[in-house]
Amino acid sequence: MFPGTLYETHVQTKNLETAIEFYKKLGLDLAHYIEERRAAFFWFDKNKKREQMLGVWEVSEENFHKSHFAFKISYEDIILAREWLLEKSISPRPAFGLEPSEPMVHTWTPSANLYFYDPDGNSLEFLCLLPKKKNVERDVMYLSEWENIRSDG
Repeated sequence: MFPGTLYETHVQTKNLETAIEFYKKLGLDLAHYIEERRAAFFWFDKNKKREQMLGVWEVSEENFHKSHFAFKISYEDIILAREWLLEKSISPRPAFGLEPSEPMVHTWTPSANLYFYDPDGNSLEFLCLLPKKKNVERDVMYLSEWENIRSDG
């Protein structure tokens, strides 16, 4: 039975209206807004409602803590993710010593990844699980480098 799948995660914001605008720009569906609690809830996938949720809670500057979470996306989407973010005026960010000129790969997973921030500095990530582990000694590399390595077996 355990561990199941992740149903919801939460992040904090210093400005709820700015956060709502940002997450809508990412394509999340605003599910519920509670003004008196300064909270908003989003469905991750409009086609699979009630399966994964993001809660965004406004807090004061002194109580604010940054978080991180990842959106699992397809291979086709990770290839287009950088340009998609830039079209929405969202800048991909460097991670693990690599510039965001293209997705990077965490070789142990393996997964292709592209990182960016929300308006409060929460670290967000697009993540695509890759189909086959390859014999490499580096922990991270660009996706183009990964694709040029012969697969094991």
